[in-house]
Amino acid sequence: MGQRHDTQAPYDGSALIADPIHKYVSFTVPYARPDPHERTEKDLIDSPWVQRLRYIYQLQSARWVYPSAEHTRFVHSLGTMHVAGRFARHLYPFLKKVVNDVPSANYVEELLRVTALVHDIGHGPFCHFFDDNFLDAFHLTHEKLGQIIIREHLGPIIRKIRRSPSGPFATGEELNPDQIAHLILKEKSKDNSRIPKWLNMLQPVISGSYTGDNLDYVLRDSYMCGVAVGPVDLTRLIHYTIVTEKGFTIHKTGLPALQMFLNTRMYLYSNVYFHRTTRAIDIHLRDIFGDTMKLVLPHDPRKNMAEYLTLTDWSLLEEVRGWKRSRRRARQRLAAEWGRILDRDVKWKMAYSTALKEKGQERGMDFPSREQFEQQIVKELPAGLKKVPFRVDMAPLDPRPDPKDRRGNPLYVYDPGTKQVSTEPLEEFLDLLPTRLVQFRIYALDHSNDAALSRAAGTVLNKTPSSLESNY
Repeated sequence: MGQRHDTQAPYDGSALIADPIHKYVSFTVPYARPDPHERTEKDLIDSPWVQRLRYIYQLQSARWVYPSAEHTRFVHSLGTMHVAGRFARHLYPFLKKVVNDVPSANYVEELLRVTALVHDIGHGPFCHFFDDNFLDAFHLTHEKLGQIIIREHLGPIIRKIRRSPSGPFATGEELNPDQIAHLILKEKSKDNSRIPKWLNMLQPVISGSYTGDNLDYVLRDSYMCGVAVGPVDLTRLIHYTIVTEKGFTIHKTGLPALQMFLNTRMYLYSNVYFHRTTRAIDIHLRDIFGDTMKLVLPHDPRKNMAEYLTLTDWSLLEEVRGWKRSRRRARQRLAAEWGRILDRDVKWKMAYSTALKEKGQERGMDFPSREQFEQQIVKELPAGLKKVPFRVDMAPLDPRPDPKDRRGNPLYVYDPGTKQVSTEPLEEFLDLLPTRLVQFRIYALDHSNDAALSRAAGTVLNKTPSSLESNY
């Protein structure tokens, strides 16, 4: 049936979505004479769980700083699907040479496209902020919720997809929701024994140093914010990515393009995601979010996924907006605080800012916590200011790709001079990038005590991290 349609009507079964970043994103749709046993990417895109992402903003608090950044996780997911498909088509010939049991090219393309489309499916309102300030209490992440959604709610559609935009799968091939759920989880799995080698080799396309995900969001977020950033050479990065016997590998010639991308991503983090006002709004949100969620969703979301389906930025903001008419004082109090946020009345003002460098610490070693810094700063304040309300905020800036990601999969480099594949050129490459930084800021309710807070912070920060930690 697929062959007949391709021959008689080359556009039958596919369509295009216009996109400001990738120009056009192709996707599969039912044939003019639909196969009742087949589902397509259109069915998945139009499913309630994927459509839900239209109501979850991509940039959580930053959209209150950059007015044009009103784009959603939905459009980002479509873009990620497109980039992952480009990776799949390019990498397949290399993968075929090093692994024997690889499925068909169209199957691999569709597996990565579907994974990319649903990689953010478990996000709640305010995205990563929601993970840190709500899901964490249940030992959950949006990826773990996403796995449940993929297996239990999207699985019936996924299993019936039979083709990619490039063509049909080989006879007998069927997408496995478990494999897709495996790919979206960034942490190392407990049991990889049942995961095919070829699948693990493709993992970095979804979570690695440069992925369908972060390549799309860097391009999309900078465009939608109107921020001038350095170039991101998507085509060159994909072209110089290969699969070798050791795994996911970048050709040494592609390292300058990777450096450009990582520097651009670093700029976005420091100037958009971690903008001083964005972080100020997040501090305000943190003060009220726990009490808000006790009223909106007081239980583990896994216990009622139908309720989670309707929980979005839109539903949350409309609910709290209505609390100002409530007879309950707790709701009225929260409504007043949410009103300030929704009216962009920024509660916390920046009093001090500096960047903390790694100072020779081992990679990944933590700085003292913001709570530890707050206690130390109080000790250094004059007696009359000990009770002045303030907050320490620490935003980590790490532009360097870890030679091993959280799953333990290294990014290898192919050196055409020596014909060797190793991580050594990556270690040399890291020296070209800025070191790990923490953007350290102090916020107060007004600017009247900026000088005293700055002096106290300067005194505390001149101490070594080890001496700070030894006081607790």
